[in-house]
Amino acid sequence: MKKYLTLLLAMFLSGAGLVCAQSGKLPPFKIVKSDAKLYRATELPMGKPILLIYFSPDCDHCKVMMDAFFKRVHDFDKASVVMITYFPLAAVNQFVKEHKIYKYPNIITGTEGNSFFLRNYYKMTGVPFAALYDKNGNLISSYMQHVPLTELADQLHKL
Repeated sequence: MKKYLTLLLAMFLSGAGLVCAQSGKLPPFKIVKSDAKLYRATELPMGKPILLIYFSPDCDHCKVMMDAFFKRVHDFDKASVVMITYFPLAAVNQFVKEHKIYKYPNIITGTEGNSFFLRNYYKMTGVPFAALYDKNGNLISSYMQHVPLTELADQLHKL
């Protein structure tokens, strides 16, 4: 029994319990940005709301949602927007070019590769996914597969 408890404690301290311990807070993600540089959640600007969008560049629902998002991109200027996929960097770069993301300094785009940390953290069963956090990293709302941009923009403006 003592060995079992010791093993559980070791797993928790090593990070295996991190997802449960971080529930309701911005997850400690790591991505590789389109410029091939590593980016951590801790690098996000302090004191700004955060909109995390998880997507797949080849998903039809994601394409529709992203097209709608970029038509009203300035509704989200107040937030740091992090767009994350699991696709390879080449697909991320194509997405950045296609949507001219370099024009928006508040948008960070990258891949988590095959770590699937965020997919597991949020228990995603599909994409697109969006989560809105306040300036302190507290979860305000999250949406899976159907992302209501008007509702997200309204919530953001109230923060």
